[in-house]
Amino acid sequence: MGSKRTLKLGTMIHGIGGNMGAWRHPKALADASVNLGFYVQQALKAESGLFDFVFIADGLYINEKSLPHFLNRFEPLTILSALGAVTSRIGLVGTVSTSYSEPFTIARQFASLDHISSGRAGWNVVTSPLEGSALNYGKKEHPSHELRYRIAEEYLEVVKGLWDSWEDDAFIRDKEAGIFFHPQKMHRLNHQGEHFSVQGPLNIARSQQGHPVIFQAGSSESGKTLAAKSADAVFTGAETLEEAASFYQDVKARAAKYGRSPESILLFPGIRPIVGRTKEEALQKHQEIVNLVSIEHALNYLGRFFDHHDFTQYELDKRFPDLGEIGSNGFRSTTDKIKQNAKENNWTLRQVALQTATPSSDFIGTPTMVADQIQLWFEKQAADGFIVHSVVPHGLDDFVELVVPLLQERGIYRDEYEADTLRGNLGLSIPVNRYVKEQHTIV
Repeated sequence: MGSKRTLKLGTMIHGIGGNMGAWRHPKALADASVNLGFYVQQALKAESGLFDFVFIADGLYINEKSLPHFLNRFEPLTILSALGAVTSRIGLVGTVSTSYSEPFTIARQFASLDHISSGRAGWNVVTSPLEGSALNYGKKEHPSHELRYRIAEEYLEVVKGLWDSWEDDAFIRDKEAGIFFHPQKMHRLNHQGEHFSVQGPLNIARSQQGHPVIFQAGSSESGKTLAAKSADAVFTGAETLEEAASFYQDVKARAAKYGRSPESILLFPGIRPIVGRTKEEALQKHQEIVNLVSIEHALNYLGRFFDHHDFTQYELDKRFPDLGEIGSNGFRSTTDKIKQNAKENNWTLRQVALQTATPSSDFIGTPTMVADQIQLWFEKQAADGFIVHSVVPHGLDDFVELVVPLLQERGIYRDEYEADTLRGNLGLSIPVNRYVKEQHTIV
């Protein structure tokens, strides 16, 4: 029999928050997005709560209407390297785009982070949804949704191949014999594909977890297919138990079609818990954040998902406008969901904007109420774990101190780390080096 299934947890360190007005809260640190001390405190708090990983999101285009956090924030690999030096067990996951970077560079950077952290690195693979990103990289136009995912699929093949450039025992460093490495254990990739031509080898060895853990966040059809083929873990924005369970079964079934076991890919819905000693206290914390978001800011935030579309041209209290294909080349799954919900519920533009821009969740209440919801989603196979977003000041502290002990008491969450690596704590196997595998196959 296999080991008991246990809950996994990650947290997004989101600086001044994923809300347009969160930075204005009296208890918020207004420069949190570029405050190293804040990031260190959050990472250490998550590690004290035995979280599997911290997660740093990213984007490549801003304008005057962007979320305050997006305007001035750390680059993921840079801050994760700093966090790797002050933590010892928690995983370090960062977002990097396959549309606006080179495979050799990214393979090298994540392998370096993996060595710095002794096997705790993870890469959240994104294709960059914002059209304006092309303007910052000398591109004439942003690739289409379908093209971006074709590029991403080949990109991942190249990066994984580069991570296998060296067999695990290639560097013997025999001083007496004067032999630093075994040449026969070094391998050139010699990749020639539709989008990339990469010789290799990579100039850094495999880490103790073999490959950094691959995360993926797209929920479109292309995104789910890429995840099923290549990802170890998937972030999802499912908002209800039913939606999360459907997504869970869909991705696991797709993975099986590619010859993978359901246990080899983990699903992580994002949740925004707000915890209070009483339900009333939690609701008050929620209302404080809601009150900080004006309708002007809400329209700006909504516009980001639709390629910064100007929603001020419509009447606020009339039905949500028919936008046609606007947004379909960016946040496709998100914009499809927004349009579908607006149509089914006959919502006005004002209602859609405010609901999109302010935190709403089933995970608001007492520690017991929040733990009950987490356990329900986990046991109903709507999630293997969760990405915890802090939407109120000290939200992560509340979760770690008040909710984690309840999850431990119920026997669904660890009492100590199981391993030293991110793969080990997530229960994921170490990838066999492809060249060693080939040798075994020949034999």
